[in-house]
Amino acid sequence: MSDRPLKLLLFDQDPIFRLGLRVALEAIPNLEVTGVVETDTTALQILAEIAQEDPKQVNLVVLEFGNGRSITSQQLGLQFCRQLKALYPNLPILLLSSVQEQGLLLAAKSIGVNGYCPKGTPLPELVAAMQEVADGGEYWFRDTEANATPNSYTDAINRVSPHSPLPFYRQRNNLRLSGITYIDVTLAAVTAQLQVPGLPILDRAVLAGQRRELLAARWLLNRLLISSQERQEEDIPIADEPPFTPSLSSAIQPRQTVLPLLSLGTVQFNLFASCVTKLQFPLRNVTDLPLEIDIFREEKKRELLYLILQKLTEQLDELRASQLDMNQLYEVKNILLRDLWEVAITDFFGKFSQIKIGNQNIGIVNFLLQNIEVVQRDILNKIPLVIELYSYLIFQTELRIDNTSYPVLGNEAKSQALMILENLLIQVANGVVQPLLNSLADVEIMKENLYGRQFISTREIERFRNDLSWKYRLINYIEEPKAVFESRYDLFVIAPRGIAKTSVYAPRNQELAKLSNIPLIVTLLLEFSDAITPRLKSLLSFLGSGIVFILTQIIGRGLGLIGRGILQGIGSVSLLEKNLRRNSDRTK
Repeated sequence: MSDRPLKLLLFDQDPIFRLGLRVALEAIPNLEVTGVVETDTTALQILAEIAQEDPKQVNLVVLEFGNGRSITSQQLGLQFCRQLKALYPNLPILLLSSVQEQGLLLAAKSIGVNGYCPKGTPLPELVAAMQEVADGGEYWFRDTEANATPNSYTDAINRVSPHSPLPFYRQRNNLRLSGITYIDVTLAAVTAQLQVPGLPILDRAVLAGQRRELLAARWLLNRLLISSQERQEEDIPIADEPPFTPSLSSAIQPRQTVLPLLSLGTVQFNLFASCVTKLQFPLRNVTDLPLEIDIFREEKKRELLYLILQKLTEQLDELRASQLDMNQLYEVKNILLRDLWEVAITDFFGKFSQIKIGNQNIGIVNFLLQNIEVVQRDILNKIPLVIELYSYLIFQTELRIDNTSYPVLGNEAKSQALMILENLLIQVANGVVQPLLNSLADVEIMKENLYGRQFISTREIERFRNDLSWKYRLINYIEEPKAVFESRYDLFVIAPRGIAKTSVYAPRNQELAKLSNIPLIVTLLLEFSDAITPRLKSLLSFLGSGIVFILTQIIGRGLGLIGRGILQGIGSVSLLEKNLRRNSDRTK
């Protein structure tokens, strides 16, 4: 194989798969993911731009047949491959697809597709197939009618590694990997639920039991479907619990080995994998505060959050390459958040997308980016613990949250970092939506493409905007100074039931010293309340005891005596009447 750098364009409609494969491939040396796209239109646009600038930026296209399920999408996928080959006849194409139909694969090969791997192929084998196709060869994982020799399937495997096991062992290993994939996906979901703050004790006990059962099943699967020699060669830990690394998609199977030290990308990979798993939870807002992204349909919320996570990955890679130190990281915090917001708006709405307002065509991205000062003041500058998260991911420093330092290798640090990461994604997404609500909220094309059904009418949109306006006032004048005075940050996190809110402790003395006007008055009132409330409670308790004594011992007892006398008097009158009747009867 050639040592030429492998530069590929990944085209797939599944956002989880795209993100997972990209993160996994970036750890491979001599390999670069030039672009990750969702639609064929975007892919053609990127390839056209690359062809004009530098055709060497891409030497391989990796794609799926549409969504890989419906016949229509598969036919459209074939048409797209045919179009690619017509426009770029020398550009190799590798199918990385869930499609297994022999006829469809044969049709793909007949129109010029150079190779095929099913989703679920182990990563080393997938990279070898990519390199072989990029070098001008062919790689067909399954035996199709297009293959001339009956042993082509075995030959394809042997081309990847001369030390590959025999077909029987290969099949057994594939079964093991398939089972581990399913277990890891379920394990990721269970572990993510265990990390949700405020989980009831009974639910936590049930989930902990499920996690133990999944770990036991994974251990047993390794014992049953791999020989001792293979276990030694692949360095699979059996006696101890394997380190938890959630699977991002069925296409990625990183080796589960115990490493004494983590590489720079491992901490980020594990954290982002857990975040991707939690992004599959419902995203409805279950807090008492409205969020800007509430106006979006759930799939659009998820798409935006995935996009921001992907852009954050690219930003972290750039920061590592620039070799910033800790002090410089503090200096560029606002720039980092602004750049993340700008690139999220650009990619989410489309750099060249336009909208017609009246008789004018307005570029959506340029129009929205004009609101940077408002967004940065209201949202971006208030995102907490950003530097702590970046430092944890780039320099692997300890996290100090809730007045406790968490070692970078511990599960507690990962849990705290995950909450900070989720809050960062949600707040940046709010910043993406805010300028849209300020200027283009009632545009029909936006309603059709983005909004939920409950926000279609103009009245509901205006009501939602008014709720947001009151939220900003409440936060600026009451909630934020209260949080500063209490030395805490409120974080939005993704829980199994939706987007929830939690709090973490962090020193905020400098912010407290800078408060003025109404926020300062709020803190003074809180301090006055803390000072006077215990005394007032004691006074009220004393007065209450006195009132109870007067009512019960004096007034109550007096009323009791009076009532008793009245009852006794009534009793005496009745007795006198009886005596008079007896005497009158005797006289007669």
